[in-house]
Amino acid sequence: MDLCNTVEQVAAHRRRWRAGGERFAFVPTMGSLHAGHLELVREARRRAARVVVSIYVNPLQFGPTEDYAAYPRHLEADAGLLAEEGVDLLFAPSDDQIYPYGRDGAMRVVVPPALGNILCGAARPGHFDGVATVVARLLNIVRADVAVFGEKDYQQLLVIKRLVSDLRLPVQVVGAPTARAADGLALSSRNAYLTPAERARAPALHQTLEAAAAELATGVRDYATLEREGAAALRAAGMEPDYFSVRRLEDLAPPAPDEQRFAVLAAARLGRARLIDNVLVGRTPD
Repeated sequence: MDLCNTVEQVAAHRRRWRAGGERFAFVPTMGSLHAGHLELVREARRRAARVVVSIYVNPLQFGPTEDYAAYPRHLEADAGLLAEEGVDLLFAPSDDQIYPYGRDGAMRVVVPPALGNILCGAARPGHFDGVATVVARLLNIVRADVAVFGEKDYQQLLVIKRLVSDLRLPVQVVGAPTARAADGLALSSRNAYLTPAERARAPALHQTLEAAAAELATGVRDYATLEREGAAALRAAGMEPDYFSVRRLEDLAPPAPDEQRFAVLAAARLGRARLIDNVLVGRTPD
């Protein structure tokens, strides 16, 4: 595996692969890798001969009360995991490679409020603008055929799909199914913040989402009651929900009475961790 720190180094690899007619896939990450990230890498490998992974902790997606400086950084350990997976190129840039005019001078992407200011965006103002800004830059630097993102961050996935579609970026965005522990908890770097007692309660998040999804699958369309009961179930499990919401699958708009395809999404705080998850109903795989 080659390690690149500059845009020019990535471009040299890209030119060589293109000259050889090789298709390549890209997995952007912020590092602190776990088994869920490695599943994204494997999905990328299934879709292309070459795989590029980036590790970059993006300052623009952190809010004023979120500690960007404290975000875990384990580049050496992450590189070892990626090398074991057969990744071809690890791109680990510094800030100046991503934001050559500095953070304050950076051109930014603004996500439409109807998609970016709801759910996680309501709790984290400006977060998805920061995500879209860095992803646009990374996609333009790497210029892969395919980019793979996890469905656990479903709102983020839809933001990125909209970004690519609206800006006519020449890349296929693939959503990979959420990787889970045996008890259903979605794999996340945030899980490391859970105490043993909290970890034992955490699967209730997925269980509650599954229960609401099962009701929708049987034809229940009382969305307000499903949301109210879901939030109450999370509180009963010792969590503090930011939201528990039933949304239209395609764009996270409020669902119509005769809707057939849904995303049931939740975010909840459990101790130091903010956990997010979703269950999709009537989905069509990428």
